[in-house]
Amino acid sequence: MEPPPRKRGRPLKHPKAAPSDSLKSRVASDLNEYNSLSPSTPVPVDLADPAVSPVDPRSGQRGRKKPVAEKVEGLAPITPDGGGGSSSDRELSKSVGDDSELPAEGVARKRNKKSSLGNADDIKGHAPSLEDATGGRDDDLKDAPFMDAVVKVFCVHTEPNFSLPWQRKRQFSSNSSGFIIKGRRVLTNAHSVEHHTQVKVKKRGSDTKYLATVLAIGTECDIAMLTVSNDEFWEDVTPVNFGSLPRLQDGVTVVGYPIGGDTISVTSGVVSRIEVTSYVHGATELLGVQIDAAINAGNSGGPAFNDRGECVGIAFQSLKHEDAENIGYVIPTPVIDHFITDYVRNNDYTGFPILGIEWQKMENPDLRKALGMKSTQKGVRIRRVEPTAPAFAQLRASDILMSFDGIDIANDGTVPFRHGERIGFSYLVSKKYSGECAKVKILRDGKSKEFDIDLVNHKRLVPAHIKGKPPSYYILAGIVFAAISVPYLRSEYGKDYDYDAPVKLLDKLLHSMSQSEDEQLVVVSQVLVADINIGYEDIVNTQVGDRSTRVQKEFLCWSGGVNGWQCCGFQ
Repeated sequence: MEPPPRKRGRPLKHPKAAPSDSLKSRVASDLNEYNSLSPSTPVPVDLADPAVSPVDPRSGQRGRKKPVAEKVEGLAPITPDGGGGSSSDRELSKSVGDDSELPAEGVARKRNKKSSLGNADDIKGHAPSLEDATGGRDDDLKDAPFMDAVVKVFCVHTEPNFSLPWQRKRQFSSNSSGFIIKGRRVLTNAHSVEHHTQVKVKKRGSDTKYLATVLAIGTECDIAMLTVSNDEFWEDVTPVNFGSLPRLQDGVTVVGYPIGGDTISVTSGVVSRIEVTSYVHGATELLGVQIDAAINAGNSGGPAFNDRGECVGIAFQSLKHEDAENIGYVIPTPVIDHFITDYVRNNDYTGFPILGIEWQKMENPDLRKALGMKSTQKGVRIRRVEPTAPAFAQLRASDILMSFDGIDIANDGTVPFRHGERIGFSYLVSKKYSGECAKVKILRDGKSKEFDIDLVNHKRLVPAHIKGKPPSYYILAGIVFAAISVPYLRSEYGKDYDYDAPVKLLDKLLHSMSQSEDEQLVVVSQVLVADINIGYEDIVNTQVGDRSTRVQKEFLCWSGGVNGWQCCGFQ
């Protein structure tokens, strides 16, 4: 007599089997016992096991507990894989529905397999005890040595108050990352210690914060160098070794202390792109490496390692856009080496030099023909030359820059980089040091000429940074005159200053060049009300200055104005 169809998970409802049905009764008995380990029943684990979270028997879930979302703005909660439990549990749960069609031998084998999973001691590593996780396998669980060289940086900042330049703003704190290099030095990002009042560093696994001294800040390359005078900090630490510039698709691991927790964090990715990149903090363009590893707030200054444990970059910025995901940038080793070498040579940071020209591409064939270029000649057209640059005495507008230090420049401004890659020729300039000389080849009036040009730092009419110095200001009769800089514009008009600031100031910022080394762009920041300045109370952030009225080391001001602008000379 055949038993009626049964529902999965319920006991069989049929009369006692006849002797001829003994095989079927054994199969049914096995299935009943096997189904008692259904997905709704938690697999027994050792509650002392730190690797597997204990499960509430009322929850009906198995394996690891569902992670709790970080209560940090901007972070999405972590969603566990569907089904819960370990992969072996899910595999077995998936096969339970097919047991009724298996022969008795198959059911027995599955029963033995399931029973073995219930005993953690029978499977090596499935549910290790606390003793095994902490004492029995220290060598296996020990991280790579370079992990201990990554430190957490604590900085207290006190920014200048550009509205009241004789004061400073309320101090605030920030956390970032850094790492130890040879020579008892620590590297981090420049923006991590900008306007610092106090800097402390803490090693991984330590509960002590050590006072650090800032040795150099490279605003252009966004790198800062620190040191610690306490000898205890340098004990049992292996400095990080630098590797070469990575290649595309090379694996990288970013280590640091980002938001979302207090302990060290590791994210992995690959190299996506290598090119001349805009450095947001430094307002410059230097060589950069784009990766797809997550870089969040707090990762700044942390190292990026290759598969051999060598540092190949410093995390410093990421792209936040609705159409982009997982785009981060690291400062590559050539830029880091330039910063360190510059400090060693000069005992200070002197910066990255520039050629001092504005140029345009020569991809238009008619333009090349009009400027006398042959079909075999390539280069870029010089539009303007910085008056404060040494090249001003040798180069002219409409010259064709054909090569730099013997390397030919293409019509689009690129030079050979590596196999199958090209890069902007400004990369060649950035490899130089301030005060060095470069040989350039130009085409002028159809004739080739060569010049040796000294390379110097960029002198901007509107500086991108005040480099830790207090703001420059002058008060006369209650009228506050202030020198314009990018931090000043950001303080007065917000982060969108390049849209909200007056057009005349933006024109100076984007297109004007300094005519002398000490020239400044000045505005009337505000008027401190007094009897002597009655009628001028409403003047705020009004540009003053006219190059035709400039007098060296003097300040001239008169009440007459042109189109509502106060005419002054200030230098």
